[in-house]
Amino acid sequence: MLILVAFKSFLLLLLLTPPHLALSSTVTTTSSGHAIPFPSYEHLNIKESIAATVLRPPESSSDDTNQYAASELTQKPTNVHNSTAAKLHLVHRDKLAFSWHHDHRRRFESRMKRDARRVGGLIRRLSGGGAAAYQVADFGSEVVSGMDQGSGEYFVRIGVGSPARSQYMVIDSGSDIVWVQCQPCSQCYHQSDPVFDPADSASFAGVSCSSSVCDRVENSGCHAGRCKYEVSYGDGSYTKGTLAMETLTIGHTTVQNVAIGCGHMNRGMFIGAAGLLGLGGGSMSLVGQLGGQTGGAYSYCLVSRGTSSYGSLEFGRAVLPAGAAWVPLLRNPRAPSFYYIGLSGLGVGGTRVPISETTFRLTELGGGGVVMDTGTAVTRLPTAAYVAFRDTFMAETANLPRAAGVSIFDTCYDLNGFVTVRVPTVSFFLSGGPILTLPARNFLIPVDERGTFCFAFAPSPSDLSIIGNIQQEGIQVSFDGANGYVGFGPNVC
Repeated sequence: MLILVAFKSFLLLLLLTPPHLALSSTVTTTSSGHAIPFPSYEHLNIKESIAATVLRPPESSSDDTNQYAASELTQKPTNVHNSTAAKLHLVHRDKLAFSWHHDHRRRFESRMKRDARRVGGLIRRLSGGGAAAYQVADFGSEVVSGMDQGSGEYFVRIGVGSPARSQYMVIDSGSDIVWVQCQPCSQCYHQSDPVFDPADSASFAGVSCSSSVCDRVENSGCHAGRCKYEVSYGDGSYTKGTLAMETLTIGHTTVQNVAIGCGHMNRGMFIGAAGLLGLGGGSMSLVGQLGGQTGGAYSYCLVSRGTSSYGSLEFGRAVLPAGAAWVPLLRNPRAPSFYYIGLSGLGVGGTRVPISETTFRLTELGGGGVVMDTGTAVTRLPTAAYVAFRDTFMAETANLPRAAGVSIFDTCYDLNGFVTVRVPTVSFFLSGGPILTLPARNFLIPVDERGTFCFAFAPSPSDLSIIGNIQQEGIQVSFDGANGYVGFGPNVC
């Protein structure tokens, strides 16, 4: 049995036989074959994990909120038509100056409350039609992770309008709209930047009711000849306003004629952010609108909690990495915004847990399945699968002192006083052969500053499985929408 001691810098293990992977600028195909042996156990550094709960500013700046805006948006932009890729920093919300809670336990509790609302909203949206079809949960160019406020988990900073006005936006892989709060604002929540004023932008143009763009927006309407939109979210938050065409600045790249929602009435869980950057699979998301300009491709790497670095969000086929483990994307006609993947099983300590493959199957009627979601923090599994998975992990960690359950977690450990502990790694067996093995920091997480760690998975109240952002941290995730694939690795962040 292989014991991996020095593992903290190696966050991702993707295990394949000699890969049958063909990746070029235009074609992506699945990886196949059996997994080769991989490390089954790891030593998790407890002291470092606890120390990482202390908030620290990013390495690049002590006041990145302002300096990032200056460096990213004052350089001469490149038009997207002449550029193969555009890059943003991804920032976890903890790194933002408008973060509320500095105590880790309070941040954790706030994050779990948001997470429960997010999952509840997703399940309502994906389990039936009617009004629920229009409900989205609360969401979360560097990606910033959001843990202590209600506005989402990961943020990017983009420019809106001409001249570009810097705005923090929540990213959401399950949403198909881009929107910002706009003046005049009859009802707005607090955001960290001045509210965008269309009157100050030379590129802002309203969308008429007769426009084909208006027809593509769910729940659109018409008032005084202008296209209206309204989106409500699973936690009771909403945004209402007018649809417009506007110029966005993404890193050093300008994107013209992007359909955005200009929200004049907004309420709820978006505090701090100016709006939302939808990255879903529909035509009105930013990815969908970029279309052929980026080949339907983008990639993100969510920075791990407690680090002083940034993650990244990049667009364009040039960012698709060679050497990734590629698996097919599955489409659910009932939920075209969401990215589903095939999952055949789970592993603990190098051993596959006895769970039927049908547990994770997406049915012909659109039920069940496995969704990749940036807005959900903790991975959810159908109850029977979760219990088998958890019980196997508990059996392999029987030597560790237990602690009472915390929040949504029922499997916790009292690791106060430990320097390191030896734990089994856990794995996702992906359809087609690849195995994604997670480092311990992606599933055994500190919930306070005294040494309580919990197994960061939870049961789903439905047959829907959701792979959350804690399990995605540090792993490059790439989407090739044009060819219908998602890739994991090989890069880490």
